[in-house]
Amino acid sequence: MSSSIDHVQQLADLLRKSDNIVAFTGAGISTESGIPDFRSPGGVWSKYQPVEFDDFLRHAEARRQYWTIRRESVPQMLAAKPNAGHHALVELEQRGKLQAVVTQNIDELHQRAGSTRVLELHGTAMQVQCLECDKRWTAAELQPRLEADELELICDACDGIMKSMTVSFGQALSADVLMDSMQRARECDLMIAIGSSLVVYPANEVPATAKRNGAKLVILNREKTPLDSYGDLVIRGEIGQTLSAAVTQLS
Repeated sequence: MSSSIDHVQQLADLLRKSDNIVAFTGAGISTESGIPDFRSPGGVWSKYQPVEFDDFLRHAEARRQYWTIRRESVPQMLAAKPNAGHHALVELEQRGKLQAVVTQNIDELHQRAGSTRVLELHGTAMQVQCLECDKRWTAAELQPRLEADELELICDACDGIMKSMTVSFGQALSADVLMDSMQRARECDLMIAIGSSLVVYPANEVPATAKRNGAKLVILNREKTPLDSYGDLVIRGEIGQTLSAAVTQLS
């Protein structure tokens, strides 16, 4: 692991030498924007049992719990603003170095920052769809209904079940998004895993695939990860501060 003195310089050197970079991001980059990690103490999942997809489809009570969780979690996402880490990735894209962001996050902060090639492995919480007719709403449009304790949302076009466009427990990831992510991982020359515990399968196969196919692997996370021993550079520190400092050195 690099020391706090030289890790920014080492990261900048890797960025400078790379032209096909892929960023893989997890909850850690969003916590710096004030969005709590669902898994952390005090997070949503410490208060509510996650709703399995099959239960959501079959049981009205499960759907009410699902919308209760969203009623609590979505306002923080709507209020959050992209931070220095998001903006640093946008600058790397604008420099022609970053080819894509593969994210586990569901808050669309990458897109709001200006990233144009974002692959959302776990979908987005910022949009809701009808599972029957595919009519869509924004999260902001529906939040007032949740705040008014309307926790059984039914499509006004076909009476179908409505659901956030996130991937729930027990629900398959989008095959197209996963395939695209893996292809970019195989082709990149540098993978930067940012703010992810790297324990969630199959998402954690993205940085692992990059390393197996010859890319350099940088891991920037506050805690240890299972892939640390494979990292060419492992950094413990603030994401926004570290990425911004490294990108600034490219000028």
